[in-house]
This record gives sequence, structure tokens and C-alpha cells, in this order.
Amino acid sequence: MILNINNRLKKVATFVKNRRLADIGSDHAYLPIYLAKEGKIDFAIAGEVVEGPYKSSIQNVKDNNLVDLIECRKASGLDAISLDDDIDVITICGMGGKLIADILESGKDKLANKPQLVLQPNVAANLLRIKLRDLGYKIVAEDIIEEEGHIYEIIVAEYGQMIMTEDEVFFGKYLLEIKNKAFVTKYKQELEKIKYIKNELKKSRSESTYKLEELNKQEKMIRKVLEKY
Repeated sequence: MILNINNRLKKVATFVKNRRLADIGSDHAYLPIYLAKEGKIDFAIAGEVVEGPYKSSIQNVKDNNLVDLIECRKASGLDAISLDDDIDVITICGMGGKLIADILESGKDKLANKPQLVLQPNVAANLLRIKLRDLGYKIVAEDIIEEEGHIYEIIVAEYGQMIMTEDEVFFGKYLLEIKNKAFVTKYKQELEKIKYIKNELKKSRSESTYKLEELNKQEKMIRKVLEKY
């Protein structure tokens, strides 16, 4: 069976360095199947909490003759794994940054073996960076890509201490260095959103001074980073 995965997951796959994978919220097991076919992993758990994608994962693994290598488990978050699984890389993709942060927090006992983390938040990557720091992880790589009109950030972390500036929390240390087309597009879009929200707040009778101050602060940060663009 030919497996066509999108560029977002292919980019995530390039950051997977270890051999025993847990893909949480596996979404039909596409990423573990792709990595297995590429010879990049020796074992994988495809964790899925929703019945439909869970059954789809089982079928996809069977169709690709990978039942000996990929185990599908129905569970919430990191409940899909145990320390005995000896997982050394965890991927969590296609969720909000806060949800990924919550999954890591509620399952932090499963991080005792200090696995590599490859994470792809759709929004609120800043909240995820803070959580990684608080869990004793340091970010070692980041990327940002645009696909079919959507912009995706990828955060790679390993066990270790991390200190971040306010800009590094908000934008990402490595993304500030990259500043590629997707990065510039994302923050130009953010400026438009901020402008819209500020206008709506000014129309509203319940105008929030705190909210306006926060928006003004974010706008100033973004404009400074984009000043050459």
C-alpha cells in the first residue's frame, strides 16, 4: 500500500532521531507507518483516544504489513504508554499548544526515561515552550512551514535546562534565526488579527484595558521582529 503523507508530517519525521516511538493522537497511524517504511524506527505505539481514527490506525497498520512493528492503543494522551515500553521519542502533532502542554503535564511521569519530544502545535506554541521549560526540557530545534494555506510550527526538545527571553517564548529561539517566508507570513497575519481585535474592542462598551495593553505589547514585539520585512 502506497502511503501519501503531507509535507507537515514529512517535516516532523526528519526530526525523529530515536528508534522507539510513541505517536500520541496518531491520526490513522500515518506518521509511524511512514517512519517504519523509511527504516527510521524499530518499534512504535500509535495512541488514539477516538474510536474512528483508532480503528483506522489498526487497519492501516495491517494494510502495510507492519503489525509486528506498530502497536495501536486506544487511550488518552500518554496513558497509551508505560515506562516498560522503553519509548525514546514521543511525537504529538496537529493539536493546540495548550492541549499538547496539558498532555505532557498530566503524563509527566511517562517522561522519566527522558525521551526526545517532537511536537507540532497548530496554535499557542508559546504556552508549549513554557511547559517544556517547566518540565525540565530544552528546545534544540524548531521549524515553521506553510501548507495549503495553513502555517505549522514544529518544536523539538530534549531533556535539559532552558532559559528563554520573552521574544524566544513568543516567537521561538530558532524561528527567530530562521525568519523564513512562513514565519513572516504568520506574523503579518497576526498583525492583521491584532488590528481587527483592537478595533472590535474599541467598539465594545466593555473595552478591556488589560486586553488592549497585551495586544499593543504583542504588536510592538511583532513589528520589531518584522521591521526588515
